[in-house]
Amino acid sequence: MSALIAQSPASKPKGLVAQFRINMSQLGIDPQRLAHRRRPVTFIDLVYGGRTYANLFLLLWRWIAEENAPWAVVRTKLRFVGIIVRTRTSPNTWRWHQAAPWAAHLPRSALIGISLDGGVWSYLGDQQAKTTRSFPVARWLDQDANRPDRDPKALAALAEAVAVVAHGRSAEGRAGLVAAITAEPTMREAWLRSLVIELRRPASVDQQER
Repeated sequence: MSALIAQSPASKPKGLVAQFRINMSQLGIDPQRLAHRRRPVTFIDLVYGGRTYANLFLLLWRWIAEENAPWAVVRTKLRFVGIIVRTRTSPNTWRWHQAAPWAAHLPRSALIGISLDGGVWSYLGDQQAKTTRSFPVARWLDQDANRPDRDPKALAALAEAVAVVAHGRSAEGRAGLVAAITAEPTMREAWLRSLVIELRRPASVDQQER
């Protein structure tokens, strides 16, 4: 753990760490509130090498330790979902959480891997226009970071997001998702069958308008 801490943003200037904590607190994520949450906080991101999640975990871990929050409780309130490029399944398949030393400090159920076709993963990570700008460590103190982008790329990204949500709420979109899900071997899982049943129900007026 000490070797990873030395490489993480937690070892960088106090101003950056302080700003990280401000940003997280504004989202309702801090040691004390994590400890008292009813449901876990789930982080979802595309994973290439895993450095982003390592940095995030170590920043949180150091913060939790400094505030003496009950780690035994907080560790059950964190979830990390890593979206990776799909490869052939084998005993030697790279699994992002198995290659992350910090992951050993969390329950196995807190670490989830989802694989995507390489082309889809690349589109989402490398090509798709984003509704917000990238937020690396170097921009944590940027006073303009919270201001929404209004350039053509950001507006195009917003339009795409609205269209995707609208399609997902439509009868056609729900039927297409059901067809894709039912073709997967994981349909044997009870939770997935429950999801399919829910998707087959007509969307309520509230769902359509949200």
